[in-house]
Amino acid sequence: MHFSPEERATLHNIIFSRRDVRREFLPTPIPDDVIQRILSAAHHAPSVGFMQPWDFIVIKSDHTKEQIKQGFLAANEKSAKMFDEQREQHYRQLKLEGIEEAPLGICITCDRRRTGDVVLGRTIKPEMDLFSAVCAVQNLWLAARAENLGMGWVSILEDEVLYEALNIPRELDIIGYFCIGYVEQFQTTPDLERHGWQDRRPLQDAIHYEAWQPK
Repeated sequence: MHFSPEERATLHNIIFSRRDVRREFLPTPIPDDVIQRILSAAHHAPSVGFMQPWDFIVIKSDHTKEQIKQGFLAANEKSAKMFDEQREQHYRQLKLEGIEEAPLGICITCDRRRTGDVVLGRTIKPEMDLFSAVCAVQNLWLAARAENLGMGWVSILEDEVLYEALNIPRELDIIGYFCIGYVEQFQTTPDLERHGWQDRRPLQDAIHYEAWQPK
């Protein structure tokens, strides 16, 4: 199967215009067929040993979102105090989630026992199943952007909050909670870059040829 230059350009446009969305969510409901398409894309992520360790919990309930938001507020306060005074003040000015604003939440888990104790490709690096589940996150994110949906990863959240709020079996690992919805606009630069928290690292600083080279 070959793709045209136009199709290649579309893919790159989707990648470069993807954003971690926190503040621009609209209350517009997401049609069920759209939800199924982005979940199907996530489900077709690569996985070590083809174990497909992920599950997707879809959340629309305002009550459930409120529980998760309370967990975020507690974790966010704890996190703010980890920075020095100047950085803490800057941190508190940032909006870092859209849990209640987004019409849809998705929690992704990883079942590390799905295909047994010994998994092809995980025999030396046992964490490969976790990496596989994160590939599902990336597919979900890009598919959401292709549907003109914003998506944000809420990482400032204790796993215990999600175990309790979503009745997740304790033997599963939690990969993350994601806010998804239509947005007023997609920003041209990432929020943390736009608000002066961190600049994008130049590509050339991340590339090494043949062996590691100090930059």
